[in-house]
Amino acid sequence: MSVDLSTNYLGMRLKNPLVASAGPLTGNLDAVRSLEESGISAIVMPSLFEEQIEHEESQIQRIYQYQADSYAESLSYFPATDNYSKGPQEYLDALEATKRAISIPVIASLNGHTFGGWTRYASMLENAGADALELNVYFVPTECGMDAFDVEQRYVDLVASVKQAISIPLAVKIGSQFSSIPNIAYRLMTVGAEGLVLFNRFLEPELDLQTLAMVPDLVLSQRTEMRLPLRWIAILRDQLQCSLAASSGIHHATDVLRVLLVGADAAMITTVLLKKGPRYVATLLEELQALLIEKEYQSVEQLKGSMSLANCPDPSTLERGNYMKALTSYSSDYWFP
Repeated sequence: MSVDLSTNYLGMRLKNPLVASAGPLTGNLDAVRSLEESGISAIVMPSLFEEQIEHEESQIQRIYQYQADSYAESLSYFPATDNYSKGPQEYLDALEATKRAISIPVIASLNGHTFGGWTRYASMLENAGADALELNVYFVPTECGMDAFDVEQRYVDLVASVKQAISIPLAVKIGSQFSSIPNIAYRLMTVGAEGLVLFNRFLEPELDLQTLAMVPDLVLSQRTEMRLPLRWIAILRDQLQCSLAASSGIHHATDVLRVLLVGADAAMITTVLLKKGPRYVATLLEELQALLIEKEYQSVEQLKGSMSLANCPDPSTLERGNYMKALTSYSSDYWFP
């Protein structure tokens, strides 16, 4: 028996729901080729960070300023700033090389929190051949005077401006720390986001007691982290007219099946590929197909969303009603004699 694993994500027909999310592997041509050979349906390039853009722009600005004022006539030899390509050319070159190397969709990624040159660089990425763009918004409000509306408006305005600059599909990868995830998700969709990736794993710094300095500390995802996108995709599935991708904690085929059942269109994976290698994609696909056959599904589209909030036999498990049940069941197993 053959099962149709294909799915629609961002208006693209993918051969299966497994997408390699932004990470070290998707920035390496050999690894990317191996991912495609193993059956991955699409990749998300490593992010082009705002800090990279700012650094290169500052370097170009120094070139303009260096001794230019000493000789006024020398100013005419510099190209106009607006027409000068300040983008990280290495990223654009890597994107073009990746597109030449594989035939599956390549999604570019931008990571930042201010407007800066995002519209300009988004357009450059489209011109370099990106099939879609993932906007990875990373904004940490640190001022007491900035309220929730101001924070969310930043996201909405940024997405709207980027969407106006490109014609390729746009996905937005957000964190889970919003007062109302359904509301911000809906607002992002209405200004042009064709997809949402839930959720971003923000870097949490560690305090080094030896140096008394805050240092970056990257921690790979754990399977329990999948419960957060699992819950919110189930809640959002029937309320939004956009693609939904699950990210964080997806390590096994059973995890992929779970996020599909609640309504995800794609399952983003990184940690499991770093631990087991690109070839593990083939194993995940074999196991996923076996699971669907066992449960008598004929296609991914058939099962997708069948356990969303609207279709779940007991919706309270996704709401507060499950809280007391969880506490009670946990306590009853651990009574002291």
